[in-house]
Amino acid sequence: MTEFAHTVRRRDALTFIAAAAAAPLAFGQAAAFPQRPIRFIIPNAPGSSVDTIARLVGAKLGPLLQQTVVADNRAGAAGALGVEAGRTAPADGYSLIVASSSSLTVAPMLQKAARYDPLKDFDFISLVALLPNVLVCNPALPVRNTAELIAWAKSRGQASNMASAGIGSSSHLAGVALQSAAGFQSLHVPYKGGSQVVASVVSGETDWVLTPAPAAMGLVANGRLRLLAHSMSSAAQPLGDTPAIAQTVAGFEFASWIGLMAPKGLPPAVAEALQRAALQVLQQADLRKAFESHGAVASPGTPQAFRDYLASDIEVTRKAVQLAGVQPE
Repeated sequence: MTEFAHTVRRRDALTFIAAAAAAPLAFGQAAAFPQRPIRFIIPNAPGSSVDTIARLVGAKLGPLLQQTVVADNRAGAAGALGVEAGRTAPADGYSLIVASSSSLTVAPMLQKAARYDPLKDFDFISLVALLPNVLVCNPALPVRNTAELIAWAKSRGQASNMASAGIGSSSHLAGVALQSAAGFQSLHVPYKGGSQVVASVVSGETDWVLTPAPAAMGLVANGRLRLLAHSMSSAAQPLGDTPAIAQTVAGFEFASWIGLMAPKGLPPAVAEALQRAALQVLQQADLRKAFESHGAVASPGTPQAFRDYLASDIEVTRKAVQLAGVQPE
């Protein structure tokens, strides 16, 4: 998918960042918000990429706001159940949604449980991170790069297995898009959630997956998964020297994202406080380093920039869904 720098209004984002940096938060003074713990509704299972990033952000946001940030995992229906729970929560700033490309872009197209309009039913706080999908395989496979995986899969027909976090998930759509672009086929093996997906590849139950980086990089680091490539453009270097799939499969690009949203109707003062807090947290060097260790790129910006990015992502994903031939369920 198109990178953040090419899809958001960079000038607006930089203006917002400069203004916020020049006006530090004063939560310890007379601010009316927040006065109690804040809930992060995470529409994904514990251990998933979204959960990992959400907990890193929450651990920084809590001390800044002088309140506890509580993780509330609401997995199901590709994230639709958690997002719906967030949509119907009180619009007071105490229930926030850690949204993703899966729950905000894909789910409304494929899940009947998704009764929300991603562009109209929420208040946008900030895009949090861009996540390259990483192409990883079981270390026992006789492959070391994208070209070798493609050749190996072709030699086995459909005897090779591709894992995904479920039908219509980001890993499913990304994997199908790669197979289509590279001209090979693997048997699709869907699971329920990102942690189960990577576990299946580690165990050898499946062969490979194209999954958001935070779900896999820890296992890559300890040698339980083999990292072959990332899914951002050839010019991007989100994972150091790791090559882009596009260097082998020309034009291939399929990244994911995570963002912070709230139920529609936040009081303006609360919305502004949350936006400024998110910006300050996402500028912290140690958090950015933690993101990088999981293969994520911190991407703060204005609420409007986040909304524009989502609108673009919806159109790109719609094409991928058509390619995969997935029907709503």
